Amino acid sequence: MIEIRACRGLEELQACVDLEIETWGYDPTDLVPKKTFLLAQKVGGQVIGAFETREKENKGTREQEGGAPSSHLVGFAMALPGIKNTAAGPTPYLHSHMLAVKEGYRNQGLGFRLKLEQRLDALSRGIRRMEWTFDPLEIKNAYLNIHRLGAVIREYRPDFYGVSSSRLQGGLPTDRLLAEWELDSDRVRAVLDGRPAVGGSFEERIQVPAAIYQWKAEDRDRHRALAVQFENRVKFQRAFQKGLAVIGFSLDAEGNGVFELSRLEDGA
Repeated sequence: MIEIRACRGLEELQACVDLEIETWGYDPTDLVPKKTFLLAQKVGGQVIGAFETREKENKGTREQEGGAPSSHLVGFAMALPGIKNTAAGPTPYLHSHMLAVKEGYRNQGLGFRLKLEQRLDALSRGIRRMEWTFDPLEIKNAYLNIHRLGAVIREYRPDFYGVSSSRLQGGLPTDRLLAEWELDSDRVRAVLDGRPAVGGSFEERIQVPAAIYQWKAEDRDRHRALAVQFENRVKFQRAFQKGLAVIGFSLDAEGNGVFELSRLEDGA
């Protein structure tokens, strides 16, 4: 059984740090420490965990401990609070900085469930907007963020974090797209309800090859991933300058990722 809830106590926060290291392979210069996770909770952010709960297997142990189940962290999402200046004045929002799921538990919808819990917690506190950045070359992340959650993209940030020690980055510049998640918009509610949220046709499409993961991981092919990154960087920047936004994402028959851009309707 997987339980999604806020993390409790320093031991569970340390488990988040351990999973952070396991997922990204950061060195100490890039690592988000336990104290920052604690601070995020104390100042209005979020540290939400996915915990697998199992009954004690040893009968004698069950009798001594009253059958208390054991649980361990298999995923987490961490967000920091922020303020944006909008037409309505200063507006609170949450910036979701990290989301990780342990290997062996991926592709089971845990990332989606963690985002939904972030949304419910934010709305319960009157916060109606979340943002986060993600790598434009990460097809699975784009599919979750845009297709399943209903986020829209209007901003490209070249080499946002500078040099990264993450093994997932493959030594490439840390280019990022900014996901905007309007938590109670008609668009997001439609997407989460499984209803169509995009009408009409798309003006542009930007593709990411399915082989991108292999190219990033292999020294001999990394130049191909870098070429895709630079080419798509220009395409995104030009599209956003024209007032287009990413409002859809799909996978073609070969598993390539396709960002779908059009003009964003007011209130979306």
